[in-house]
Amino acid sequence: MNKSIEPHGLVVVGGGPAGLTAAHEAARNGLLPLVLEQGARVGGIGRTEVHRGYRFDIGGHRFYTKVPEVQRLWEETLGADFRLTPRLSRIFYDERFYQYPLDIWETLRNLGPVRSSAAVLSFTAARFGRRQRDDTFEEWVTNRFGRRLFETFFKTYTEKVWGIGCHEIRAEWAAQRIKDLSFGSAVRQALFPKRDDGPKSLIRQFHYPRLGPGMMWERLAERVVALGGTVETRREVVGIHHRGGRVTGIVVRPETGEARTIPVERLISTMALDDLILRLRPEPPAHVVEAARSLRYRDFVQVGLVLRRPTVFADNWIYIHSPNVRVGRIQNFGNWSADMVPDPATSSLGMEYFCNRGDATWTMEDDALVRLATEEIETLGLARRSDVSWGTVIRQPKAYPVYDADYRRHLDTIRAWLPALENFQTIGRNGQHRYNNQDHSMLTGLAAVHRFLGENTDPWEVNTERSYYEEQRVTPA
Repeated sequence: MNKSIEPHGLVVVGGGPAGLTAAHEAARNGLLPLVLEQGARVGGIGRTEVHRGYRFDIGGHRFYTKVPEVQRLWEETLGADFRLTPRLSRIFYDERFYQYPLDIWETLRNLGPVRSSAAVLSFTAARFGRRQRDDTFEEWVTNRFGRRLFETFFKTYTEKVWGIGCHEIRAEWAAQRIKDLSFGSAVRQALFPKRDDGPKSLIRQFHYPRLGPGMMWERLAERVVALGGTVETRREVVGIHHRGGRVTGIVVRPETGEARTIPVERLISTMALDDLILRLRPEPPAHVVEAARSLRYRDFVQVGLVLRRPTVFADNWIYIHSPNVRVGRIQNFGNWSADMVPDPATSSLGMEYFCNRGDATWTMEDDALVRLATEEIETLGLARRSDVSWGTVIRQPKAYPVYDADYRRHLDTIRAWLPALENFQTIGRNGQHRYNNQDHSMLTGLAAVHRFLGENTDPWEVNTERSYYEEQRVTPA
């Protein structure tokens, strides 16, 4: 796939879902792109890592969208390798499984009479009481579902993911990701039924590539090349030159050898906004640089465990709400696709640890991380240590843009300056500092290309409501 780097009319920095979709759309329209991916394989956070024949998805990636053009591209790219997969994901709390969204009667039964009564009373007080401020994640959830449900089913897991208190996370993240899928909607329907406004439930199946999400992006990269584009891996963009309101060139450093400067006519970037701003030459104004330095990200370590048993639990993945272990979520890859696990007598799990680069989890030796994950799978009662055959470690920097108290102000500062570069677009999750889904990232790539083609599109205006909410309305009979 790799070719010698030559000047291109369009350069795309990043070979993940957003970047490859942009490159494919550009190539389809005769604007032949050069894609530069820093990693060894395309896909970004949507890549699939392979160890000893076992395939590991970096976090678990459902392929679900409400956008026909995205669905069509997925199906055209993979054909019969794009398979429907049943969805099952539950919360594991206090050694019990809870359906998600939470089933009211199962939840009350599992919690027991004392805790369930407190939860219902707390929910009722939140519904009819005086609404408090709604600025933070904690306030948003508590106002809708009550203090007890917040502390039981939201607080521990959310703070594992983000590494900060729920009182520091902005409410807009909750509004985007949780919507109305919770115990609260079930309680409302049970206590205050409305025949014309039934409860929401999750979509019960989704598409998934036979060999993991990386299969989609590897095939899409092949399509880009077949259309005349170029895709380069192990290429890091370390500098972006601009003059007179236009990007003029980029400095590319290969894994080995000397860095080169490539002239650029148009540039699309998916790199994280802080990296982008800090690599511009000359530097943007000081307040823009300061805003970029102030954006925060959450990193991610996945410990892949292979177990000597064919089943562990029935779910695709489970959320771990126990404060007694550090693991936050567990993927069960054979339940995503049986072809992810080469030996059907074994199971492959992804034990997910949310962390910050440089902290104790991120810097822990691989062997120690495998021991930790092995101990915690036994602590949870899901498997025995002796079941674990071997393990591997995958680290993912900047997996999640953090919605802290100040991120919006910093993001607005950067957005206000970026239009100064007329031949440049920034797209994707980290390119827009949005905790979005892959179909939304793809739409930002399409919008960027069509803007360069003269259409009135703006990647920043791509509507997350249009692209994804994994809910459907269930109308009572």
